[in-house]
Amino acid sequence: MIFRGFPSRTPQRRIRRRPLVVAVVAATVLALIPLGSIPFASAAPTLISQGKPVTASSSESAAYPASAAVDGNAGTRWASAFSDPQWIQVDLGTTATISQVTLRWEAAYASAYQIQTSTNGSTWTNIYATTTSTGGTQTLNVTGSGRYVRMNGTARATAWGYSLWEFEVIGEFGTQPGVCGTANAAAGRPATASSTESGAYPASAAFDGNAGTRWASAFSDPQWIQVDLGSSQSICQVVLQWEAAYATAYQIQTSANGSTWTTVHSTTTSTGGTQTLNVTGSGRYVRMNGTARATGYGYSLWEFQVRTGSSTTPPTTPPTTGPVDPVEPTDPHNPNFGPNTFVFDPSTPTSTIQSRLNTIFTQQETAQFGPNRYAVLFKPGNYTADVNLGFFTQVAGLGMSPDDTNLNGHVRAEAFWFGGNATQNFWRASENLSVTLPAGTIVERWAVSQAAPYRRMHLRGTGNQIQLWNGGDGWSSGGFMADTKIDGMVVSGSQQQWYSRSSEFGSWNGGVWNMVFQGVQGAPAANYPNPPHTVIAQTPVVREKPFLYVDGTGEYRVFVPALRANSSGTTWFNRTPAGSSISLSQFYVVRPGTTAATINNALAAGRHLLFTPGVYQIDQTIRITRPDTVVLGLGLATLQINNGVNGMTIADVDGVKVAGIMFEAGTTNSNVLMEVGPAGSSANHTANPTSLHDVFFRIGGALAGKATNTLIVNSHNVIGDHMWLWRGDHGDGIGWNVNTADTGLIVNGNDVTMYGLFVEHYQKYEVIWNGNGGRTYFFQNEKPYDPPNQAAWMNGSTRGYAAYKVANNVTSHEAWGLGSYCYFNVNPAVVNERSFEVPDTPGVRFHNLVTVSLGGVGTINRIVNNAGEPANTANQRRTLNNYP
Repeated sequence: MIFRGFPSRTPQRRIRRRPLVVAVVAATVLALIPLGSIPFASAAPTLISQGKPVTASSSESAAYPASAAVDGNAGTRWASAFSDPQWIQVDLGTTATISQVTLRWEAAYASAYQIQTSTNGSTWTNIYATTTSTGGTQTLNVTGSGRYVRMNGTARATAWGYSLWEFEVIGEFGTQPGVCGTANAAAGRPATASSTESGAYPASAAFDGNAGTRWASAFSDPQWIQVDLGSSQSICQVVLQWEAAYATAYQIQTSANGSTWTTVHSTTTSTGGTQTLNVTGSGRYVRMNGTARATGYGYSLWEFQVRTGSSTTPPTTPPTTGPVDPVEPTDPHNPNFGPNTFVFDPSTPTSTIQSRLNTIFTQQETAQFGPNRYAVLFKPGNYTADVNLGFFTQVAGLGMSPDDTNLNGHVRAEAFWFGGNATQNFWRASENLSVTLPAGTIVERWAVSQAAPYRRMHLRGTGNQIQLWNGGDGWSSGGFMADTKIDGMVVSGSQQQWYSRSSEFGSWNGGVWNMVFQGVQGAPAANYPNPPHTVIAQTPVVREKPFLYVDGTGEYRVFVPALRANSSGTTWFNRTPAGSSISLSQFYVVRPGTTAATINNALAAGRHLLFTPGVYQIDQTIRITRPDTVVLGLGLATLQINNGVNGMTIADVDGVKVAGIMFEAGTTNSNVLMEVGPAGSSANHTANPTSLHDVFFRIGGALAGKATNTLIVNSHNVIGDHMWLWRGDHGDGIGWNVNTADTGLIVNGNDVTMYGLFVEHYQKYEVIWNGNGGRTYFFQNEKPYDPPNQAAWMNGSTRGYAAYKVANNVTSHEAWGLGSYCYFNVNPAVVNERSFEVPDTPGVRFHNLVTVSLGGVGTINRIVNNAGEPANTANQRRTLNNYP
């Protein structure tokens, strides 16, 4: 059960007035509409929303999905979370003329709301608004048009959420048939392609009308072929006649200029053969953009035909083609990365590079909650540089391999600013570089705690070592290393907990509380709890983080690593990384000052996103709806979520990748900062899961942020690859009643895997796991520091909340290497009953757990359920090898 801060509803509240049968209502509505109010069209207004795709800002639980409001069943309903604002929207499939909306409210109704329409799902127009709603059944005569229709609730009438038995849209679609021609408009037109297998298979062969000739590409992903129709035309059909080397995933795209593209058809489940695709779009250029091959060969087409004709949308309604790209095309050879990204090449003077690095570090060394963000990027080659990383700074190489870019010097993180104590060395990143230490130096230092990935790195020299603390003074508390090769030794020193994955070490030395090694060649022997080493031989299924690189022609591209199963070691050392490459021309480069509306327009136009360093003010939900979308941030780009909106939602689609992004809660409470899949998501994504890499969340610290939930995962098969969900314990805007946040992570999807999960200081359950088949490898948690007294922090009759709650109905779940700590500095008399709460069933298994009373300030009474001894002043560390 998810506790949301309100008492359980009583059975009496479920008894409602009986709604009229939907068909009767629809008939009555139509009878009452004056003929003069119906806009011209050849079809009468009717109920057009029933059974259509629907999404919502939230759902109270899986029992009350958004789909229940358009299912025609007056006994089912949608119910939202208990906060403002909330919305529900229906996708009619194409633009329609809207004449009436009927809302059948449950007792939890809106006192203030708007009915809105949109052509693209991101820019909305009000066609009705009220602040004096009284609930019940409301039939609203409206005038408007759009593909999407939304009820946007801004004030609730009760303490519950918003709840609708039915959301009915009355209107009409245009019925004037368009005429799609039968001639092949692409025949004999100029054609180009990303590559050809050889001169025998040119691009022109796909447009010559000869079914015995073909175009064939190089044997890699992605590849494209495009045709120039000579003038802008309305595209209504595309026919692809595949040879045996076909695409399993591709897009059909149109363009006015040959550089900015709009996707009019997309698939990830193509089976080849002859495919006739009905599309709606316009452009001079038409492209097949292949992103995944079905064979070990390239892409091959006997024929690529394009048919043109008039649109099926009548002139009385707006166009239904995709939105115009909101910004200039991205030049992949000379992109504009904004003012906070610095790109160096080997010809840049060493003094220029070092001066820039020193200036950034001086500004960022103590700027834990400052507004500046920076990325420093090195093109392939050799450099001499001392890179000392402060807050909100990323350094990265731009090669396909870390060894393509070598720094003679250091890439380091020190804690001198905090007296050698590295427990607040957060928010910095080092990626895709090799480092050769100066002559006579054998120590590199990476003294960090949370949200400071050391990823895809190579520290050269078998006699060298990397130290994970400040070296002789102070503590460090939690870090992450992945896809990395350390030729010499990793020395953990006073580092309290650390997670290493898919890496290669010469050796490892040290351990304090919780050190987890997964798929690491050169890991120490497993001997938990003394030393506290948890060793897992392989990583079952993972995708490494996408990264920016420059190819041999000088083009910027983003490499998306392939899924790996049951793997160990790096993806790149002595091997060629598997995966696909995307030109930066297919990305919208987001720069400081860009609005959420523009970002959504870019997504709707089929663009990926590259966020350059900065803090972005987000006042509407960023909606990712297209499979395989990549959202990549540089310099810990930060999305500050304002006006109580939900920060980012991802549809229940395949293969979305979000990486290098930080979410900051705003001062108006949001229900959720990020949601992966809407409530009730059911698709199987085993072959191509969504993955989150270096995604961080902050509530408080820079401002008094508020969010009821931080991350909700509804989709199945999602991979979390290093995440820190943090309700602030220091900085500005901190306090039990100031930076309020109930829950960090809620997992409703099945077969979700978390690698390197950090969740801290939330006021109720910090992790709630409702899906089956979940796995967590390394978990770090600190309980909230600031309960003012025991009465303020009670879960019914239980003292406090578990950090990690597996729901009672879950039958399969497994976790390795979990630590949970308390430091009740506001009131040391506070007791937490247990850190882990799980059902007692054979399929739920936990391995190598530790609880710690930090400095003996406060008590954790049990480790898991009623097992484990108290961690308190007298016995500050307690461990448990297995449960049950």
